[in-house]
Amino acid sequence: MLKDNGIYDVQVVPHEGTLTDHYNPETKTVALSNDVYYSNSVAAAAVAAHECGHAVQHATAYSMLTMRSQLVPVVSFASQWVQWILLAGILLISSFPMLIWIGIGMFALTTLFSFVTLPVEINASSRAMAWLSNAGITDVRTHDKAFDALKWAAYTYVVAALGSLATLIYYVMMATGRRD
Repeated sequence: MLKDNGIYDVQVVPHEGTLTDHYNPETKTVALSNDVYYSNSVAAAAVAAHECGHAVQHATAYSMLTMRSQLVPVVSFASQWVQWILLAGILLISSFPMLIWIGIGMFALTTLFSFVTLPVEINASSRAMAWLSNAGITDVRTHDKAFDALKWAAYTYVVAALGSLATLIYYVMMATGRRD
C-alpha cells in the first residue's frame, strides 16, 4: 500500500504487545503487533493496511490528521492534569467554583480529540479497504471479513468518543447543580 501510494520513506516494523498497531509520523514507522506482523490472515492484512492508511494521510497532509496532530501536545497536557483539576474543583466547588470549569474545559479538549479522531480512523479504514480490493488482497469471499475487522475496530473509537461526551455532560451538570 505504501509503495502503491509513492511512499518509500516509511518503515513497517514488528512491535511487542497486543493491539499495539500504530503509525508514528515522527519516526515514519508503521508498528504492527506480532499477531498482525507475522500473520497472513485477512484481518491482519486489514489492520496493516489501516495503519498504512495513516501513513498515506500523513504524506498527503490529510486535514483531519493535521488537526489531530496539532491537538496532541495540548491534549497530552490536559490528560495529565484533568483528573486532579476536576477532583480539586469538586472538593472546592463552594469556595472556588471556577476550578471545576477549568477542569471541564480541559476535559472538553480530550472529548474534542476523541471526535476529531473519528474521521481520521474512518478515512484510514476507507483507504485500507479500497487498497485491499484494488490490490487483489481481498476478493468476494474475504472482502466482508476485512470490512468487519475494520468496522469493529472503528466502533471502539465511536464508543470512546460517546463515553467521553457523556462524561463531559455529567461534569457540566454537576457544575451547574443539575445531577438528576
